[in-house]
Amino acid sequence: MPNPVIQFQIISKSPNSHGEFYSKLFDWKITSDNPLGYREIATGSNEGIQGGIWPAPPQAQAFVQLFIQVDDCAAYAEKAVTLGAKMLMPVQKLPQGEEMAVLLDPQGLPFAIMRK
Repeated sequence: MPNPVIQFQIISKSPNSHGEFYSKLFDWKITSDNPLGYREIATGSNEGIQGGIWPAPPQAQAFVQLFIQVDDCAAYAEKAVTLGAKMLMPVQKLPQGEEMAVLLDPQGLPFAIMRK
C-alpha cells in the first residue's frame, strides 16, 4: 500500500488566532463541529490536502505536523520506534473509527500515522 500524506495539522499556542489569520489570508473555512472540537480546515480546493488546527502543549512551539496514511497503525508505530522514533501518543481509536499514533522521528520532527 502506498503511504500518502493525507492531512496537515497546525499545532498552535493560539489556535483561534492562527485559524483567523489563515481564514482571512486564504479564505479557508475553519469549523470545529466534530466530537473533539478539532478545528478542521477546508481549503476550498480539490487539489492538495486539507488540514486542521490543534492546541500546542505548554512546552511546545508552534509547528506543522504531517499525517501519513497506513494500513496498520500498530505495525508502523512499532517499525518507526525500531528505526529510532519516539512514541508521543500510542495508537488510539478516534471517535469516528480511525486509528492514529503520533511519533517523533529520529531528528525530532513530529508526525502522525493514521488508518482511516
